[in-house]
Amino acid sequence: MTKRVVVTGIGVISPIGTGLEKYWENLKKGTNGIGQITLFDASELDAHIAGEVKDFDASEYVTKKELKRMDKFTHFAVGSAKMALIDSLIDVEKVNMDRFGVVLGSGVGGIETFESEARKMFEKGPGRISPFFIPMMITNIGAGHISIATGAKGPNTTVVTACASSTHAIGDAFKIIQRGDADLMFAGGAEAAITPLSIAGFCAMKALSTRNENPEKASRPFDKDRDGFVMSEGAGMLILEEYDHAIERNAKIYAEIVGYGYTADAYHITSPHPDGEGAARAMKMAINDAKIQNSDIDHINAHGTSTPLNDKYETLAIKSVFGDEAKNISINSTKSMTGHLLGAAGSIEAIAVVMALKEGFIPPTINYTTPDDGLDLDYTPNEGKKRDIKYGLSNSLGFGGHNGTLIFKKYE
Repeated sequence: MTKRVVVTGIGVISPIGTGLEKYWENLKKGTNGIGQITLFDASELDAHIAGEVKDFDASEYVTKKELKRMDKFTHFAVGSAKMALIDSLIDVEKVNMDRFGVVLGSGVGGIETFESEARKMFEKGPGRISPFFIPMMITNIGAGHISIATGAKGPNTTVVTACASSTHAIGDAFKIIQRGDADLMFAGGAEAAITPLSIAGFCAMKALSTRNENPEKASRPFDKDRDGFVMSEGAGMLILEEYDHAIERNAKIYAEIVGYGYTADAYHITSPHPDGEGAARAMKMAINDAKIQNSDIDHINAHGTSTPLNDKYETLAIKSVFGDEAKNISINSTKSMTGHLLGAAGSIEAIAVVMALKEGFIPPTINYTTPDDGLDLDYTPNEGKKRDIKYGLSNSLGFGGHNGTLIFKKYE
């Protein structure tokens, strides 16, 4: 018999708030998290705006000594994991830590460290490179530090699939528990890529919004006047737990995870497939995995990046899967508030779906003012709404043609 998997702990670090309560309340209110870049001088770049984390103190979760030996993305990873562990009320002395694992997603890992050390190399020579350069920069180190910090000795891996990374991480962790290889998993993503090189690289691709004079209106998924995504940073972490294990310890259960789909476009390095067929297959795969009908899906947290191509092709994908039923689905893009956390985006969006199921409320897609041709679904424009939903779906679509879909079920 296939094991059931539930969500029993949540940690969030985001541009609209650190901690689940603050994050969720600001999502419901339609709070904007985008502003001018303050982490460095961005005046020479085309994009001067980003979604920076303002209220996270890493020293609350990491020792002073370790702080200097970790990249910022690892601060986020460890911080969100410890938040989730505290939230779950798991007593690490009473559970089998050999069966507690980690799957972390990140698009670029320690890019801040990479840039600073490269600058030293070119300006001052190899003798000035830190001995911690490699273990701070490598993308898998976030998952390694989570296990070191918590004692989780089970399956431990890292997923790097661009903007689909943390959605794949959660899906992979779900399957690890489902097949019996672990009882508990940290599953989520962390990203800290608001750096000169990262922003310059995305600017060179013309992927970022340049609405610099009006940052709070820059991220506008599905709106006709969208002009690119807004880079953001942060982390989201779920504790996934085998159902009987959770019941035995009388755990608080947020929702159940029931479906996972992941596919490739096999089309282009950055552009989604023009008819969204790869994303459509991921959604169909997740629905089949959940053993439900298309008509059971009430809510979709879309990838919804605010780029011209993504929003158009994702809408086409949703229509191709759900047909006429697509108009009955409450769709949103919380990136309109948080910006795009790259590899960590799927994790905080999965958390938004879990909370939408738990509370019966769909957060809005803010900054939606002008409908676009063919983009005619219910994107929950500007105002959130109450809706009792049973199944929620979250999409993530990454460069390279990586698609990921998760389905969560209301726990009753």
